[in-house]
Amino acid sequence: MKNENLYNYILGIADNSLILGQRLGELCGHGPSLETDIACTNISLDLFGQVRSYFQYASKIAEDGRTEDDIAMLRKERDYKNVLLVEQPNTNFAYTIGRQFLFDAYHLMFLKALQKSADLTLSAIADKSVKEVSYHERFSSDWIKRLGDGTDESHEKMQDAINDLWTYTDELFHQTEADKIMATEGVGVDVPELKTAYYNYVNEILTEATLEIPESKYFQKGGKQGIHTEHLGYILAELQYMQRTYPNMEW
Repeated sequence: MKNENLYNYILGIADNSLILGQRLGELCGHGPSLETDIACTNISLDLFGQVRSYFQYASKIAEDGRTEDDIAMLRKERDYKNVLLVEQPNTNFAYTIGRQFLFDAYHLMFLKALQKSADLTLSAIADKSVKEVSYHERFSSDWIKRLGDGTDESHEKMQDAINDLWTYTDELFHQTEADKIMATEGVGVDVPELKTAYYNYVNEILTEATLEIPESKYFQKGGKQGIHTEHLGYILAELQYMQRTYPNMEW
């Protein structure tokens, strides 16, 4: 493959949205209220729309006959490059919102930087996606404040969720070899440069929500290298079922 680094770079971006979109899709019909249920489902659809754009581009780069569906559905677990944060389960609504906010804050900063990419296709995808993700971040940050500064019970659950999910945030700023090469070429985002702004913003929102900033300095990693938690296998079993049961079906 001539553009293997670009291909792997795209997978690293798209897999985050793919797996998080699948997680949010699990809430369809199970949200805490009808309005919130619909909002989470719509965010899921936004993410899958972005995934299609990325994988359509990746299939052109691959030049081996694979379609966007093949790339999305037919890889093995170790071939997915999403961060560990997005595969964490919907333990309760506080966990869903905590996971969403911690990713949204990063995702919005990332897309704004990707708009400046020298790759016109990636830049165009970022231009379209940043409008959607601006809403995602506003939705999740508002809920962080409502739950954190709400009742004693909602505050406790929101704090527990942030405490547990915090350990997955640092991986957002790790770079694979493809990430480093693409950043050097002006195609990709140099994500370590976003780290300080990210934590400053997240800390600001958590403080406004009367939540404590976790003090843990121990962080989990491995997702970008294909080493995942036990949760991803279950996600893929559901995500890939139809495509593997009915091979070559066109959706």
